[in-house]
Amino acid sequence: MTNTETLLRTELHRIAPDIEIDEIDRDEDLREEFDIDSLDFLNLVTALGKALSTPMPEADYAKMGTFNEMIAYLTQKAA
Repeated sequence: MTNTETLLRTELHRIAPDIEIDEIDRDEDLREEFDIDSLDFLNLVTALGKALSTPMPEADYAKMGTFNEMIAYLTQKAA
């Protein structure tokens, strides 16, 4: 598991502590999988951006729809 994946798992668990992350569909929409609203999604993106010290503009939110897309996006931003 990469540092990026660990970070995402940690932040998702903070927002939705009852969800078993290992059992989710990594290609399903994060908001659907975790039953999170727009504010929680914004909090997730903000926390990830702060942790990685990188801007995560709203225009990029569509690139972060699934767990796998989020990992790819964060990996690219961290590079």
